[in-house]
Amino acid sequence: MAETRWVPKQGTAWQWQLQGKLDLSVDVPVYDVDWQTTSEAEIAELHSLGRHVICYVSVGSYEKYRPDAKKFPASVLGKELDGWPDERWLDIRQWDQLEPILAARFDQCRAKGFDAVEPDNVDGYSNESGFPLTADDQLTFNRRIADLAHARGMSVGLKNDVEQAAALEPSFDFAVNEECMRYDECEMLQPFLQAGKAVLHVEYDLDPSEFCAKAKAMGLSSMQKPLELGADRRPC
Repeated sequence: MAETRWVPKQGTAWQWQLQGKLDLSVDVPVYDVDWQTTSEAEIAELHSLGRHVICYVSVGSYEKYRPDAKKFPASVLGKELDGWPDERWLDIRQWDQLEPILAARFDQCRAKGFDAVEPDNVDGYSNESGFPLTADDQLTFNRRIADLAHARGMSVGLKNDVEQAAALEPSFDFAVNEECMRYDECEMLQPFLQAGKAVLHVEYDLDPSEFCAKAKAMGLSSMQKPLELGADRRPC
């Protein structure tokens, strides 16, 4: 499968929409959309327009509004995510409990026709998760997640977790990053860029005039979006 799976090109333009009615008219090669709310028909239409589509899935947090929420046992549920009261960190050490749930989600991504996966919240070890997670716990979990995607013929992106980017780059096909310019963290993604891999990057608070020149020079695929990740975008 590794020879045939699609991988985004470095510097490619993209759209990231997780809220609101999906706008299919954005003229970019790559869309990143929600695994559950995006329909098979919408993905097929995007493919007919020449787009590739990435499946957004939270793998490190419990979201109480998801249709499979009841499958998560109480033992894996930790503290609320800061700023996201409907989500709780997961105990990523309990792989035997989480693997069937996450594998089923990835199966749905594949069945709908997604080309790749964006697994979110893969940095619980560096947050107040409610569990004594270590950096090694996170590396193990993230590599397992990458394997789940690859086993289904889909490429996979490393979401944030820039502190472990160098160690994880060999396991991931691209990266997705929020606000590395604002927090002066983009240099930590150099292992991906040096390997010729795409870094799909978004800023929320900075104006494009404040980061686009540097982003382009580095080879990032950058845009500014509102935090709620609707259809609006201001690309570099």
